[in-house]
Amino acid sequence: MSELRIDALMTDLLTYLQTIQPLSEGLMQALQTGITREELPEKHLLLQPGRVARKIYFVESGLVHGFTLFRERKVSSWFMREGDFVISVVSFLMQAPSTEYLELLEPSVVYSVTYDQLQLLYTHFPEFNTIGRRLTEKYYVLSEQRAYTLRTASASERYEQLLRDFPDIFQRVQVKQIASYLGIAPETLSRLRAQY
Repeated sequence: MSELRIDALMTDLLTYLQTIQPLSEGLMQALQTGITREELPEKHLLLQPGRVARKIYFVESGLVHGFTLFRERKVSSWFMREGDFVISVVSFLMQAPSTEYLELLEPSVVYSVTYDQLQLLYTHFPEFNTIGRRLTEKYYVLSEQRAYTLRTASASERYEQLLRDFPDIFQRVQVKQIASYLGIAPETLSRLRAQY
């Protein structure tokens, strides 16, 4: 694939990274040669329990569902879509077996970088450490906000927050997965939807 083609395909990712920290020419080249673009089908598993997360992903298009199995039931943790980074935090950072699934809910285009490649980027390009730190901060805050909401907000408040954060979720995600994410029964979700 030519450099121009890679540049054209990576525009969204590089533009996003530039908003966090200006990228040096060397870092731009390293990203272009080190990042892999993948077109993957719906239901493709980026990760499953027992496997070590070797990659971090940036979603160009599509939707990723993070979930665990508890008593034979899927428990939804999160949904990530266009413009999001996707990672199984504990598995990737600790290079330990995962306890969660990362499944594509739609045909998706993602960019990936391996754990080893990421460590090299951190070592050779100090400005990339700023990008890593700021992304970690962003997603940690989102995780804390979600945990707080689950502990303190009513079902209707959680539902309203979800609609603010992800207005088209019902066009893209199954009702039972949304209910699981909100920590409510599908019947409760149906009643909430009828009220709004």
